[in-house]
Amino acid sequence: MSAPAVVLDRLTRSFGPLTAVDALTLDVAPGELFGIVGPDGAGKTTTLRMLAGVLRPTAGTVRVAGVDVGEDPEAVKPLIAYMAQRFGLYEDLTVAENLEFYADLFRVPKRERPARLERLYAFSRLGEFRERLAGKLSGGMKQKLSLSCCLVHHPEVLLLDEPTFGVDPISRRELWLILHEMVAEGVTVVVSTSYLDEAERCDRVVLLHEGRSLALDRPEVLQASLGGTMLSLRTARPRDARDALRRSGTVLTASLFGDTVHARLAPGSDPSTVAVVLDEAGITVESAEEIEPSLEDLFIHLVAHA
Repeated sequence: MSAPAVVLDRLTRSFGPLTAVDALTLDVAPGELFGIVGPDGAGKTTTLRMLAGVLRPTAGTVRVAGVDVGEDPEAVKPLIAYMAQRFGLYEDLTVAENLEFYADLFRVPKRERPARLERLYAFSRLGEFRERLAGKLSGGMKQKLSLSCCLVHHPEVLLLDEPTFGVDPISRRELWLILHEMVAEGVTVVVSTSYLDEAERCDRVVLLHEGRSLALDRPEVLQASLGGTMLSLRTARPRDARDALRRSGTVLTASLFGDTVHARLAPGSDPSTVAVVLDEAGITVESAEEIEPSLEDLFIHLVAHA
């Protein structure tokens, strides 16, 4: 078996009294799409910045592509690409000029550039916009240009900090298709996201809360680990329904999901008790169906018990 592409061993980073990442231990296999998942403040960006050699660990070690990043951050930079959450390209340069500039930075041989750039234009669909200023692109197009600039030198490991934040649904889908193409070609991708529905696209995920790992495994394994029965309830008063179920003690958890309520019952419980509780509270259940737990259901459960 080949060595892991990324290894974190009790990786820790503190800012004064605040511990942003707390003894995080995990590894990422070569060619794996790995997700770092959690809300704002969970430690996702801090973790990626340590992987990229931008931030030194307070304690623990981090190895990327065989390099001890804490000891020699410069040595890892030719082997990786790091895409920060904020758009970091030159807005007064065109799409083509940005790509050429990054090809220069990474010393991509001139003879290899035409084929590489055409391929990047093809899968990013930016070919017809190559003469447009980067500052005039939409949010989704800016993210695709950032990703293209990251890929211009064929990195071994791609580090992406919430690449779909603020991006429209179509562009989000296109960005994930690009990531799956890269993984299929052997690139290791570590991506952070606060969108738990997106996290289900990853091979494995770690769920972070306040810098600590709550769970780490394949999404389907994590979802299956949440026992009991999950009901999706639709009512005209979802917030009142959630609060009534929480007060009743008849469910393990009750949470809002858009305009529905997800209620988790203990194994062996009678689902009809939920309708009885809501009826007593004067709330009519318009529909109820048993569903498979999502990663978000699991995350809510884990945070409640953290």
